[in-house]
Amino acid sequence: MSLLRVCAFAKCLSRRSLFEKCAVRVSFADSCRRSVSERNGAVRRISVTPLQLQRKNVSFLFPETEDTKKRVLEQSQLLDVLEARIQQLQSDVVLDVRHAKVQFVKAPPYGRGTSSDRGPRGSPQEKTDIPKSGHTVTKGASKSQPSRWIEKLTQEKKNKLKKQQRLQQKIQTKMKDKPTTKTTGSKGNLMSPGTTHKTISTAAKKSRRSMKLSEEISAAVSSKSTSTAATVAAGTTALIQKAAKRKQKGSKKEVFFEEGQEQTDATDRADELAQVEELERRLNQQVSQRTASSSPERLQAARDETANGDMNQCIRSYLEACVFVGDIDRAHHFLLSQHRVRSRRKHLNTDVYNIMMRVWAKKGTLNQIGRVFILLEEAGLKPNLGSFFAALECMGRKVECSPKVISRCLNQMEEDSLSVDDLFSQCAFRKDERDMLLKAIHVVKPDFQPSDSQQTSHFCPSLVQDYYAQRADHTYPKLDFTQEELQERFKCQLNVEQACTVTIDSVEAAKPVTENMAKMRELLAEQRAQWQKILLQALRESKMILANTNTKDYRLNLYPYLCLLEDREYVDIMIQSVANMPPSGESLKILASDLGNRVYTKYTVRQKQENQMVEKMASIYNSYTDLLAKDTKVYNVLPREHWVKLEMKQSSGPSLQGGETSWPYLVTLELGTYLVDLMVKNLKINSDILNPAYSRKLIPILYHMYTFRSTRQIGFIKPHPILTQMQQEAMETKLTFDSYVMPMLCPPVPWTSVKFGAYVLSPAKLMRAVDGATQHEQLLEKCENLSAVLDSLNQLGNCAWKINKPLLDIIISIFNDRGSDKLDIPPPLSEAPKIPHFNPQDPTYTASEKAHMKKEVIIAKKKCSEMHSLRMDALYKLSIAHHMRDEIFWFPHNMDFRGRTYPCPPYFNHLGSDVTRAILVFAEGKPLGPKGLDWLKIHLVNLTGLKKRSSLQGRLEYANTVMEDILDSADNPLNGKKWWMNADEPWQALGCCMEIANAVRSPNPTQFVSHFPVHQDGSCNGLQHYAALGRDVIGATSVNLMPCDVPQDVYSGVAQQVEEFRARDAENGLKIAQVLEGFISRKVVKQTVMTVVYGVTRYGGRLQIEKRLKEIDEFPKNYVWDASHYLVRLVFSGLKEMFTGTREIQDWLTESARLISKSGHTVQWVTPLGLPIIQPYHRTRSQVLKSTIQHITLQINHDTKQSPDTVKQKNAFPPNFIHSLDSTHMMLTALHCYSAGLTFVSVHDCFWTHALTVDTMNKVCREQFVALHSQPILQELSNFLLHKYCTRLPTEAKNKKYQEYRRLMLLLANVPQTGDFDLQRVKESTYFFS
Repeated sequence: MSLLRVCAFAKCLSRRSLFEKCAVRVSFADSCRRSVSERNGAVRRISVTPLQLQRKNVSFLFPETEDTKKRVLEQSQLLDVLEARIQQLQSDVVLDVRHAKVQFVKAPPYGRGTSSDRGPRGSPQEKTDIPKSGHTVTKGASKSQPSRWIEKLTQEKKNKLKKQQRLQQKIQTKMKDKPTTKTTGSKGNLMSPGTTHKTISTAAKKSRRSMKLSEEISAAVSSKSTSTAATVAAGTTALIQKAAKRKQKGSKKEVFFEEGQEQTDATDRADELAQVEELERRLNQQVSQRTASSSPERLQAARDETANGDMNQCIRSYLEACVFVGDIDRAHHFLLSQHRVRSRRKHLNTDVYNIMMRVWAKKGTLNQIGRVFILLEEAGLKPNLGSFFAALECMGRKVECSPKVISRCLNQMEEDSLSVDDLFSQCAFRKDERDMLLKAIHVVKPDFQPSDSQQTSHFCPSLVQDYYAQRADHTYPKLDFTQEELQERFKCQLNVEQACTVTIDSVEAAKPVTENMAKMRELLAEQRAQWQKILLQALRESKMILANTNTKDYRLNLYPYLCLLEDREYVDIMIQSVANMPPSGESLKILASDLGNRVYTKYTVRQKQENQMVEKMASIYNSYTDLLAKDTKVYNVLPREHWVKLEMKQSSGPSLQGGETSWPYLVTLELGTYLVDLMVKNLKINSDILNPAYSRKLIPILYHMYTFRSTRQIGFIKPHPILTQMQQEAMETKLTFDSYVMPMLCPPVPWTSVKFGAYVLSPAKLMRAVDGATQHEQLLEKCENLSAVLDSLNQLGNCAWKINKPLLDIIISIFNDRGSDKLDIPPPLSEAPKIPHFNPQDPTYTASEKAHMKKEVIIAKKKCSEMHSLRMDALYKLSIAHHMRDEIFWFPHNMDFRGRTYPCPPYFNHLGSDVTRAILVFAEGKPLGPKGLDWLKIHLVNLTGLKKRSSLQGRLEYANTVMEDILDSADNPLNGKKWWMNADEPWQALGCCMEIANAVRSPNPTQFVSHFPVHQDGSCNGLQHYAALGRDVIGATSVNLMPCDVPQDVYSGVAQQVEEFRARDAENGLKIAQVLEGFISRKVVKQTVMTVVYGVTRYGGRLQIEKRLKEIDEFPKNYVWDASHYLVRLVFSGLKEMFTGTREIQDWLTESARLISKSGHTVQWVTPLGLPIIQPYHRTRSQVLKSTIQHITLQINHDTKQSPDTVKQKNAFPPNFIHSLDSTHMMLTALHCYSAGLTFVSVHDCFWTHALTVDTMNKVCREQFVALHSQPILQELSNFLLHKYCTRLPTEAKNKKYQEYRRLMLLLANVPQTGDFDLQRVKESTYFFS
């Protein structure tokens, strides 16, 4: 027993020392409350027996008499402080404040002390009272020394009394002639800010919550004075404080308050306060309604989801990996190790325990599931639907399971407000899980059938209510394929995605094979065969080491992740990454992330195969083709709706949606880093493989080194020059890509939810985000209805494409020759500048010559690296296009966090450069009709960049005058007059020339079937949205919202205004204005005008103008900086005059974002189509990933636990908000074009369709713009922001936070005033989109 006693003493001593070192700063009221509770606790502990105390590891102190006296004296002083503080609270806040009686019990001299934080007998002792805010009380304090509590209280009383007297004197002096009203229940504030509501009892807190917020504001403001009207006093006090602040800042001006001015200001303050109170009242009512409608279970689930998200995701993915590879013991031990330690248990939620429940359910071991339920209870968590689903599935698998057990389980669900129908609608099933669940339920409810009610909200944005409700005139388009053809295409796509990779011929394969090329290809093939064997052996050895370490440790281990695929598949991924590595090397982080993502993609495909999802997917897709095929009946439903109905009909078997946990970025990166380390350590080559004269030794083919990116040092993986030389000389004819980077061979799976859509098996995200950012996905999952957004993405993805083969052949011929800078076809590396070689130790070079040579080497290396990147990018695009030349294909779409849409395949798509756009045409052709040929000609003139200020008729006439050049370009593109080469978009212009030539030479041009997309581009679309928001007549006219005979060019208008400012300054003798004479053009200001609307700063604008001025050879280079600085100021001034409404709205958005982020929140809003948007800009934090090859420092700026980045939040809000509006306009146009039977795709604010349907698309585009801006967009934004950020009154109503809160509320409520522009005029504007 003595040994136990010693152990208990030692343990308590260590706890005590830790407590003393980690004294936290708590508020004064918290300290008081803790002191009271400790005294009460002391009384309770007196009655505990010594044995019980010993079991609790409580050590005993034996205080000396002097220490006891001092302690009792300090306790009595502390009681005085408590009493005084409680009186202050009672006088300051008119609430019932209760306090516990503090009892003192004199400790006996031996062994029965009241403190649990003392050391053993004879050890040095310290006071155990918790001091205020980190102050410590030393042992040697004198008896006569007054307590710091008493000192602080006395000083505080004096200061407050003086302030109160001064304030009253000033108010009485100023207000002696004014009528006063008596304020009741308000005394002088005798306490410091920050302690107002801290020691209120539970009953008081409840009563405070039930008070109206407007009453709280009134009480807070009225407490500033004692006998005058609250609003007048508040106004006067604020004025005095403002004056004092000005003096403190060193202002030289004296502030004098006149009686009349004071009355005006006080009245303004009174009005302001009334406005705040009214806003608070309105918001409070709406919030109470919302709170009543939201269930506590949902709120709890939301809290669980956000807490410890990254670590929780790591644990879930680890457990799922263990279960997938069949290592159940590892998963079980890991979960227990996490559960047993409280500090680790906080990372667990119910879903983590459910993973193990599902394992035991498959095995039919109900007792193990019962144990997991006990663990849940120990962790303080409640079972959710997944928990009961696992239990019921297990009961369904057990033949002899008692009906009573099943009934108890169902009754427990009912008690927890969970319905049986929710099990079938919200749980993700694998294999036969659904059937087993239904089997168990049928034991006690034989007639039960899951409800077929679709779990979607009835809420629908007002913009699209009619679209979904009134479909009588909708004619949804069909694809030009039979149902059998589409089903065959699906099989091809399924095979591609199951393989996960696609190997295609390179367009360089057309070159003749030389002897050296053949030799290098043979050498590389031999080396790769050896590397595969070496990597296979190294991987197996490393897995054996990992399998035997950390088996029962709580730390995460990479071993399960290395068992998910066959060993050979990991090796193939590594070999492929070597083949794709650029000569200049690759960042370790990027390379590792790429490797990890490839493993994850293969793992998810394998999961779907294991869970028998492939068969069900094939069955539903084959039925889905009935909607799209041309030889089937016409449906009046959208693709998403049709798919959901089919899925509900075929409900048995596995679920297609959800169920997989996406890997956190850290897991992906760590796994990739491990594979890179294997490659660097094991891949070697003979040093004499290219030159037998060298001595033979094995050298690594990859080197791990460090380089600088800006000011940061990063890890880098660089291939050996021998490997680079072999790869370049081999010019291999095969390229291997991941399947998800290729266009799809069948129409994409429609997006039906946040987690399901696009590819058949490959994972795809609905919303793109930075690696590791999860806030976007969480917002989307909570969203009520995303039908309109999903339907618009499906419409864009359903557009079929094909290759313009004649144009592709011309481009490939130039690519395989020597490229062309003029035509944007990058030359081969043989055309790169030679890197100069020199010996830095050579004494013949001077220091300046060496510096010059080094600079030339750096420039040459940079140029080579850029040329290689551009060449490989073009090679990938052209090779994919060549591979798809005889195919019809589709691009699945997703979006960024602002709602802007993008094709999922990254290399080859219609959002690419002029080259890739030119070789893409619609698979479906439509006759030109009566106006189609004219639209083709106008489109050609638009592509040339000529006649931008001309009318449509003027452009058509110009096209007719140059018809000879158009036909020559089509017939002899490389040997004729080459008119097309001078166009802004030369390759698209050439394609258009060929289409026009074919049309005019056809027997009847109106019947000519055209596949060529015609574009209609918005006229400075960002400013169009601003002008419409502000109903700004001048701005609307400048950006073609107003009908005009000829298009208005906002860039020329700004340039003209800047020129007027410059001429005026030049007359006044300003030197830089005189230098700029004749140099101000549309081109100089265009980029800055275009990007001002998207938040470019003066600094960024100056750099843009500087770049343009440097391009003018005649402009004196020594004036570039001064001129750019001067011009950017004039551009901003000109825009401010032309777009007054725009600037006001932009400033309102910026200031709103600044105040929101300063209050600790990220800016969030909802688009008119119901898409939730959040800005993911937070303060950057560093996280170190430790690996064997290198410690990688991650700069994470999307962590929601970090404070918002105020600068990024405020600067990004205006452009992001406008981007969300232009994406909404595009989605509305897409939906209505689809219902009208049109082919429609977009490149943000550039809309594409057939020449036949341009007029129809233009009509829809204008109607939807008017419909969008007829909504009270800014008012709805204001209401949303007020509800989101202004419904929680800061606890301390008189501190700085409250002032900011009030400023934010007033700012958000005061929406910028709008002008008199009539939106309906947009429908008549020819050049709105043209």
